[in-house]
Amino acid sequence: MAARPLRFTAASDEGLKPGMVVGLYGGSFDPPHRGHRHVAMTAMKRLGLDRVWWVVSPHNPLKPRAPEDLDARMDAVERLINHPRHVVTDIEARIGTRYTADLIAWLVTGYPGVRFVWIMGADGLGSFHRWQDWRAIAAHVPIVVVSRPGPSLKWRLGRAAREMAGARVCATQARKLVLSGAPGWTYITAPLHAEASSVLRRGR
Repeated sequence: MAARPLRFTAASDEGLKPGMVVGLYGGSFDPPHRGHRHVAMTAMKRLGLDRVWWVVSPHNPLKPRAPEDLDARMDAVERLINHPRHVVTDIEARIGTRYTADLIAWLVTGYPGVRFVWIMGADGLGSFHRWQDWRAIAAHVPIVVVSRPGPSLKWRLGRAAREMAGARVCATQARKLVLSGAPGWTYITAPLHAEASSVLRRGR
């Protein structure tokens, strides 16, 4: 039987050690699907990550609809990924924030020897400029964007991508992001998986 991913509770040890490279993959995951798994696994492989944290958000401030129960979504992510180096966490709820910028500031301060990388699908890049303090996120951690089905050219030419153009790294040099640090980002093209949470919710 495959080992279940690590799961954080308020009293658990996150297992972070200086020198580790940790990908942060945030979202409501309502519900999580194989497209999410594709993004996380692609980032882990291409950047050589020691861990991927699935940061399951209590609520996405950009989405008007309240998501399903947090514990239920965390259980669903665990069933989806089932990988010992992937961590499912409700850390945003535990530290009392809804914003990625606040989470990253908290992690960078609390774990100065750990290299964090933010992971997002290409659709997230298209709306990145709408995130709270998005420039602060880009200033604190490198970002890896993984291709997703949809108007990829539009996303790659969006406001955030244009403003960060000078910090973009070729995908073939993606592993250097973890050494060079922020600001820096890359766009990774990988075989696409079309499954989406919105489609799955309609089928409930």
